[in-house]
Amino acid sequence: MKKYITVLFAVGLLLATGCKDYLDVNHDPNYLEEIPDAKVLLPGAEVAIGNNLMGWDFGFGGGYWVQYWTQNYTASQFKTLCEYEEVEFATAYQDLTAGVLTDLKRIKTTTADLEDKGLYFVAEALSIFTWQLLTDVWGDIPYSEALKGDEGIFNPKFDEGQAIYQDLLNRVDELLKIDLENATLDEEYDFVYAGDLEEWVRFANSLKLKLMLRLSETDQYNNALTLAFVEANDFLETSAMISGDTWSDGVEGKRHPMREFQQGGANYLSTNVIACKSFIDYLKKNNDPRMATLFSPASGSLYEGAFFGDFDSKEDSNGNGKSDQEDAYSQARFTADMDLIIMSDWEVNFYIAEVYARAGNTANAKEYYEAGVKASLKQHGVTNDIITDGYAKWVNGTQEENIKQIAMQKWVAYANYQHIEAFFERNRLKYPSVNEIDIKKDRKTAYMNFPVGELTISVNGRAKLNGNLPQSPLYPPAVLTRNANALPQKANVGEKVWWNKKTGK
Repeated sequence: MKKYITVLFAVGLLLATGCKDYLDVNHDPNYLEEIPDAKVLLPGAEVAIGNNLMGWDFGFGGGYWVQYWTQNYTASQFKTLCEYEEVEFATAYQDLTAGVLTDLKRIKTTTADLEDKGLYFVAEALSIFTWQLLTDVWGDIPYSEALKGDEGIFNPKFDEGQAIYQDLLNRVDELLKIDLENATLDEEYDFVYAGDLEEWVRFANSLKLKLMLRLSETDQYNNALTLAFVEANDFLETSAMISGDTWSDGVEGKRHPMREFQQGGANYLSTNVIACKSFIDYLKKNNDPRMATLFSPASGSLYEGAFFGDFDSKEDSNGNGKSDQEDAYSQARFTADMDLIIMSDWEVNFYIAEVYARAGNTANAKEYYEAGVKASLKQHGVTNDIITDGYAKWVNGTQEENIKQIAMQKWVAYANYQHIEAFFERNRLKYPSVNEIDIKKDRKTAYMNFPVGELTISVNGRAKLNGNLPQSPLYPPAVLTRNANALPQKANVGEKVWWNKKTGK
């Protein structure tokens, strides 16, 4: 069933809406002349990026690895993720390279010499975004020689992640030099911003900010330069997303990816996904209003989460007369009109808040932090004030305390929308932190004294990574076996990418 759905997303979900027949693109990628106009490739690339961000690999993988979710006791589809087994995320790698990046390259090739740079600008911005995503997931990957089969390069070298980042920063700088004063973009073919190039410039600025800040724990980071960039430019005011209005929820292949996994006959969510105690207890303790939009109650109005990576407990940890595996747990909620986020306004506000926090400007850090929380609440359609009197109230502390406060709200805001970004940011900042509690050793004590606001090590996968959390997937086998210049395979999913320098698990 997994294979069926991934093929459907790679091809069928290019048909993003029933009324837009131009998305029924079934072209031979080897024959560029068959494309009447490069713009027909843009909507498919946009939707495919979004589908992968919350699709099979990154949607489920990120959701489990940051402990929003855990695997249901009575099923086994995602036990490998919860037990830290050697997963590769091969579907996402294939879709993003052979699909998205190849189509974006075609767009750029056919528009590079045009006076009107609108379409080229968007294709290059999305290409930089996609390469950033790939190297943040896997680290060192084929980059400078990738996608050059037409030039006779069939064994591209692997570039170091650090070098890739430097080139991506150079590319975004060159992109932002393009004069778009008289440029145009056909709004019908732009599912994200409906042809608004000013919004795409803000997207490019926000993308550069993300690239800059991802280096915060490396010797390449300069907060003064990052602050100067923040103060000199405009950033996302509206999330870059595929609107929930795009979907046809009753039509197979035209749903939000998580809805497709559930509604398409496989019932992956209801069968496999239950709330993780790490996340749901944090929401419960702090009376976060987003809990009701993220999860359905376990019973009545009660929300419950399970220990992470716990599959064979016959004990009654909570003392309710049922074993852990017989208890009812909350399940993830995805509505028929769920937006599909590429880059969110809340994440950008949190980035800016962090830059100001690192500069010691707590007034501006507070302003942008609150803007990030409000943007997340708005996305969930809730109006509860958790900033003035609730747990999200800004508390001026040390620089590290302020960064932690921002990071914890990122953790909540990314849920159901940006799981792989949540994974990146947790690894970069190390919040939520990891508690050493050994749940299997004493489940009842662990339940009664659970470390709310911290992550735990998988109950069943505790020894797999020597008490550490996952840091990156393995390379997909095809990436290694078909390339004479391939790197050795990683030993496990505990290998860090180059910018993951901060002390902590």
